[in-house]
Amino acid sequence: MGLNVGTSLVEDNYIETAKKVLEKADHLGKQIILPCDIVVADAFSRDANTQLVTSTSIPDGWMGLDQGPKTTEEQAGVLSDCMTIIMNGPMGVFEFEKFSKGTFDLIKILAYRAKAGAVTIIGGGDTVSACESSGYASDMSHVSTGGGASLELLEGKTLPGVAALADQ
Repeated sequence: MGLNVGTSLVEDNYIETAKKVLEKADHLGKQIILPCDIVVADAFSRDANTQLVTSTSIPDGWMGLDQGPKTTEEQAGVLSDCMTIIMNGPMGVFEFEKFSKGTFDLIKILAYRAKAGAVTIIGGGDTVSACESSGYASDMSHVSTGGGASLELLEGKTLPGVAALADQ
């Protein structure tokens, strides 16, 4: 999208893929929720200075380490009537308390949705760790450390381990 991301981690080899995903979603009339506000830090550290900024105003020399409260509020609204929710990846550096709120608040939203009858699936080692740290893991429908593999299975791909079992 051409926005300044400061010193945030960027995987340059996925920029074109991200552009294609956004274009395809737009073409299909699908919504991809991107953060509207971000908690940024001047260093990757528990003790970093922080500030809350809009996603279009990340200062040079600062990095995004969590989503902001307006983003979480938007997610809560979109998820309010969803009956199947898959979470694969934390929203921020939840291991540092200053940057855990976005992740833990989203997990709490999923726990409430699960109590309302939704199927909530937590996938991936970091996501599982965040869910367990939040205290809501037992409220989820399914928790699995198989993040990428889970997504590939949902995509319809045959997983090598499953194929090997099927051959037996």
